[in-house]
Amino acid sequence: MTEAAIRARAEELLAQMTVAEKAGQLTQYFYFGALAETQAGVGGLESDPSAVEKVLGRGEVGSLLFVTDPAQINGLQRRAVDGHRLGIPVLFGFDVIHGLRTILPVPIAMAASWDTDLIERGQAVAAREARAVGLHWTFAPMVDIARDPRWGRMVEGAGEDPFLGAQVARAQVRGFQGEAVGTPERVLAGPKHLAGYGAALGGRDYDEADVSDSALWNVYLPPFAAALAAGAGNVMTAYMDLNGIPATGNRWLFTEVLRETWGFEGFVVSDANAVRNLVTHGFARDLTDAGARALQSGVDMEMAIGDPAYARLPEAVEQGAVDERTLDAGVRRVLEAKLRLGLFDAPYVDEDRAREILGDPAHRDVARIGAERSAVLLRNEGDLLPLDAGTLDSIAVIGPLADSRRDTLGPWCFDFDLDETVTVLEGIRRHADGTADVRYAPGVRPAQRGTPSLFDMWPGNAPEDPEGFDDDAELARAVDLARDADVAVVLAGEWQNMIGENASRSSLELPGRQLELLQAVAATGTPVVLLVMNGRPLDLRWAAEHVPAILDIWYPGTQGGTAVANLLFGDVAPGGKLPFTWPRTVGQVPMVASHTRSHEPENQHARYWDEESTPLFPFGHGLSYAPFRYAGLAVDRDAITPDGTINVSVEVTNAGGRQADEVVQLYLHQRHGTASRPVRELKGFERVSLGAGETRTVRFSLGPAELRYWNAAARDWVNDLSPFDVWVGGDATAGLSTSFEVTGA
Repeated sequence: MTEAAIRARAEELLAQMTVAEKAGQLTQYFYFGALAETQAGVGGLESDPSAVEKVLGRGEVGSLLFVTDPAQINGLQRRAVDGHRLGIPVLFGFDVIHGLRTILPVPIAMAASWDTDLIERGQAVAAREARAVGLHWTFAPMVDIARDPRWGRMVEGAGEDPFLGAQVARAQVRGFQGEAVGTPERVLAGPKHLAGYGAALGGRDYDEADVSDSALWNVYLPPFAAALAAGAGNVMTAYMDLNGIPATGNRWLFTEVLRETWGFEGFVVSDANAVRNLVTHGFARDLTDAGARALQSGVDMEMAIGDPAYARLPEAVEQGAVDERTLDAGVRRVLEAKLRLGLFDAPYVDEDRAREILGDPAHRDVARIGAERSAVLLRNEGDLLPLDAGTLDSIAVIGPLADSRRDTLGPWCFDFDLDETVTVLEGIRRHADGTADVRYAPGVRPAQRGTPSLFDMWPGNAPEDPEGFDDDAELARAVDLARDADVAVVLAGEWQNMIGENASRSSLELPGRQLELLQAVAATGTPVVLLVMNGRPLDLRWAAEHVPAILDIWYPGTQGGTAVANLLFGDVAPGGKLPFTWPRTVGQVPMVASHTRSHEPENQHARYWDEESTPLFPFGHGLSYAPFRYAGLAVDRDAITPDGTINVSVEVTNAGGRQADEVVQLYLHQRHGTASRPVRELKGFERVSLGAGETRTVRFSLGPAELRYWNAAARDWVNDLSPFDVWVGGDATAGLSTSFEVTGA
């Protein structure tokens, strides 16, 4: 269908709709079905399935979410299409964050791959499975920049850096959505949460964000701009106050920035109950006022659990609080999205084909490759890794996370199949089958959150506390196992319900008695490999001094155990890099690579006199099973004008004896100008695979887009005349440098 035909059909439908039906098209209901009956009153499951079905039959529902059964989706869709005179299909949405049935590594892990092609392939798998069961829309990617690791939702994003974040956002939108809305086997992408949600005070989820004009435009908005440039058809609002104004009621954000500055033509949806929460914030008088003000701000659809504020829009129109043309504009955008997705022509799903696609083994291959390429080798003293299976008679695998299928998947997944999930213990046992005796001990009991997670009510999500577990006896058994083994593989980290939404922490310490377990195992003298399962940096100060090999495996997903075994035994070499700065302790946060220089940069004690002022691991850090050498860094000219482009080249050599990957990173610093600029900013990267002894020339281009920045004094984008320093290397501390100048002539 052409764009002209889409617009004409939307206008035709709009002309036939009552105000109540228009308001309904702008309302999205949670439909928990049987879950609401079995978990009544838990975790906010107030949505009544029968009440939702009633308004669905009246043509007053625009979208439903949290339904994944193809037969149930078809039944609900028939009620909407066949049960109403206009036959407008419903948009079905779901949190397909890092997979539906096939669970990929968590988003922060995929960002650690620094491989945008892989990220795109991964989300294409997620989209294919989602569309197969009848879903049309994902509430992803989350593109919020996160610089405080206490914030639990760091796990959903790409870390601290706006340049990396923008590249990852672009790749995720392309993966989910394809070339355009309506691409076969793809779903509508909904980048979230606009804007500044990751800057919550103290890393406390939902807390207010006070973000300067400079930080907003230079740090927090670029990933959203990149997602929209990639064609995202939807944007989600944020919960919190942004500079004193609730984001969901912020007209400047959604009208002036999103639509007028960026030219966004898709539709905006609120986060769950965020329109109703305008009353809670003390921003709106009541629910009628909340609905009117959210719509006027540019929020086209309300995501509602229970009684929606947008159900009161007819009342607001009648009172003159909302112009019906404003209501029509939102409805028009929603109808056009449904038409672009082809829902009017094909509203139902093929249930047999859904089963076939969910079982596609090629999807598991993508998940495994994702886990392999996401892992970050933090430390490898004495080249303990890779392990030589031929020389090992016994391997001790220790830690309760090592054999937890649910934790291997990570947070923010719901439609998984635990039976096909490969744990780290299972992966090691399969790989070492017939060569080494693999023995397992949890060592300590699963750590528990102080309060239940928002998602613990979902079947299979809450951790189980084993009955009859003798803490001291089990720790002693693990130590004995390690003492008798040739190598001990210890897995430590956070349980999946300890991170994500509503899961911020005031500490970054290893939960429970895991550090005690690690120290006791290391004291045996057996070589120790520490695997870290996480979605944010944890306090690894002791491990970084006493454990020879540390591999960050994140939450690696469905094929995590297979991937980890391949990495441990050298079938593949780790090549991931950190997408955030890893602090030594929580007292250092936030700590980022792209900070500005103080007036006494040499005065380290001005930062902390009781702790080193450097990170434990820098942004971009990651080792491999081969060393890399950088040489021949050059620019193709000494000076350019503000509208010019300069080309940078560097020679990268694999100085080891095996093939391995390196992420070549380019950092830039503007020496002076009309504002102080960060000491280093990431402005280019490329992941390369090099054979033993191979040298390759890697090239980057720097133009106006890389050199400009938002100047808070000018309140505009500027390109200053200044000398610029360039560094290229394997992390943010790269030492190889050159320079060029931007001049006015």
